[in-house]
Amino acid sequence: MMLYGSHIRIYVIILKLKTGGKIRMIKDVVGISVAALICLLAGVIGSVFTYPAIPVWYAALNKPFFNPPNWIFGPVWTALYIMMGASVYLIWNKRKEGIEATKGLVVFAGQLFLNIIWSVVFFGYKDLFFGLLIIIFLWALILICMVQFGKLSRNAMLLLVPYIVWVSFAAILNAAFWLMN
Repeated sequence: MMLYGSHIRIYVIILKLKTGGKIRMIKDVVGISVAALICLLAGVIGSVFTYPAIPVWYAALNKPFFNPPNWIFGPVWTALYIMMGASVYLIWNKRKEGIEATKGLVVFAGQLFLNIIWSVVFFGYKDLFFGLLIIIFLWALILICMVQFGKLSRNAMLLLVPYIVWVSFAAILNAAFWLMN
């Protein structure tokens, strides 16, 4: 329970939420938590295809020298999904301001779907080439999402920077796997 409380404080610090009182802050904490859980659910769905492939198929792949250790992926993706949730929550709160928020939310949903599909194709179907194609489209959708979010909230856009950096690295890694295997 203490760890969960620490995460809530981190959300408030990162986002520098301007609240109108405790009720607004509680609403924001609950909203960010729900949005983060939705994003984490995407990771759980992807992991259904990822975990079974790691000990045999993934372990047997020829890997580039810059391949990180397996233990790093879980914590990194957890942090990324939480930041994605905080980001989309900020835009969700702006949906009454016009069509731009709706466009951003649709693009966000599309990239989240591709995030899941990449795991299905790369780990589930063990298809390195189509995994590479999907991650390129995923990267493009993240960039479009960042531009769209940036029109409404600088913080929402900035919260996606680590995500696009990680997906850029993952795309390079995917390309290396494809070339080496």
